[in-house]
Amino acid sequence: MRTATTVEFSTAATTTTGGDVVAFAVEAEKLGLDVCWVAEAWGADAVSALGYLAARTDRMLLGSGVLQAGTRSPVLVAQTAITLSNLSGGRFLLGLGASGPQVIEGLHGVAFGRPLARIAETVDIVRQAFAGGKISHAGNEFQIPRPGGEAVPMRLSTRAEHAIPVYLAALSPAMLRLTGRVADGWLGTSFVPEGASGAYFAHLDKGLAAAGRARGDIDVCQGAEVAFAADEDELRGMIAGRKRELAFSLGGMGSASTNFYNRAYSRQGWAEVAAAVRERWQRGDREGATALVTDAMVLGTTLIGTAEMVRARLAVWRDAGVDTVRLYPAGDTLEAKLSTLGRAIELVRDLG
Repeated sequence: MRTATTVEFSTAATTTTGGDVVAFAVEAEKLGLDVCWVAEAWGADAVSALGYLAARTDRMLLGSGVLQAGTRSPVLVAQTAITLSNLSGGRFLLGLGASGPQVIEGLHGVAFGRPLARIAETVDIVRQAFAGGKISHAGNEFQIPRPGGEAVPMRLSTRAEHAIPVYLAALSPAMLRLTGRVADGWLGTSFVPEGASGAYFAHLDKGLAAAGRARGDIDVCQGAEVAFAADEDELRGMIAGRKRELAFSLGGMGSASTNFYNRAYSRQGWAEVAAAVRERWQRGDREGATALVTDAMVLGTTLIGTAEMVRARLAVWRDAGVDTVRLYPAGDTLEAKLSTLGRAIELVRDLG
């Protein structure tokens, strides 16, 4: 397996010299990390950060994890990707996602409807731009050039000097099938290897088969927090501390009617608990929602435990079909996070 992590500048106190997030990424490269993804969500934009990291690093791949389709035109996405790829010497991975109605409509004021069509058409237009020809698209979401005007198809004046892999963030069955059909990689979350076959891979494989491809043609990239406990007592404390975070994902993410994380957990065997957590969270009972989250739910979707437990869990992830493991290292300081990340990278290497 390859190793990756995700950084986010939204809550970091960055400075002109880089800040802790940049220092973390630079040191992570020295530890042998293969890929660094930069998140955007509803905070700092990913593109600016990726450009800065490209100048501060030399070897590891850099990816947008993710750019939100709908907040940028498809051609602007392509221009951005080509620029970052060329500047980084071909180290850029383009990660795209639909996000959700709360961010797309509530923050950006863009309609969220038909996210599947928007992503599919965006990928088609982006790939046209990468190929260097004139861009022409007549879809339900985008028309290039705009009909009824004086414009004719154009090509970009810049060229992609390297191949740019396209990754899609996907949780729903339909988006997973699309990922299998058109993407070079799948960015997933809420991943439980024991339930992944039916919840995720069955849909991904249908998309791959429809395009005449196999699992080896796509990079399966899954992420989870990694933390090391010295003993069982410390582990119990870790689990308790993470139940509220999971309760928020199940109950507070997305809009009042749309929560893709809740649906993902439901498809992996926790439908009743996920529904109950959501109901309590939505009516303001945060403590009650947190109390419903089980130890098994935390351990199933994280890489926390003793060193032996984490090593064994990584092997389960590998055997389930994960090609790139995205590690979110725990720690209260930069040094602690790097120490955790370094230990995890060594465990992945030991797996072979």
